[in-house]
Amino acid sequence: MLEYAQLGWAVCVGAHPLEEGGRACSCDRVGCPEPGMHPLSPAWQMQATTDTALLTRWWEMDPQANAILPTGRVFDVFDVPSTAGLPALAAMDAAGFETGPVAANGDRVLFFVATRGAPDDEDEWWSCHLDADPETIDSTPGLRWHCRDSYVLAPSSTLPNGGAVTWIRPADGRPLPDPLRVLGWLADAFE
Repeated sequence: MLEYAQLGWAVCVGAHPLEEGGRACSCDRVGCPEPGMHPLSPAWQMQATTDTALLTRWWEMDPQANAILPTGRVFDVFDVPSTAGLPALAAMDAAGFETGPVAANGDRVLFFVATRGAPDDEDEWWSCHLDADPETIDSTPGLRWHCRDSYVLAPSSTLPNGGAVTWIRPADGRPLPDPLRVLGWLADAFE
């Protein structure tokens, strides 16, 4: 998790699945609907940090914990089904487009892009029907735009099926791509 802090990406502790393919979650919530796929604390937005000493302490206390990356701070994330995301990535590569970091999360592909941010004047915030937050994630099966008030599992996090979130293109500190340009490529892949 320290590699994310070194990039300036805040991290917080997430729950982790207790058994492969099972419905048990380290959050101890009976019938947890998303085992290992959510922050442990309801205060996750305030707890997320780049403080390496605190992150080290958290993961020493719970080395199996998943890592949560809040979106809308340094980056946003386009979260798409792999059936559209992988062809879009191949098309971007063929055109020489710099994608930035890209991760695989089960049957989804995560494209990390520059954030829309949180403007000083909240009236300037523009929302979009693609915006996803933890409460609406299940009702958005196609293209999701994780921006402020949302999060994604960080690569190396364990999925309920025993797999892991993995990097396709790891973050390397280079500037993140413009979200509207990446959105154009993804929209083409959905047609």
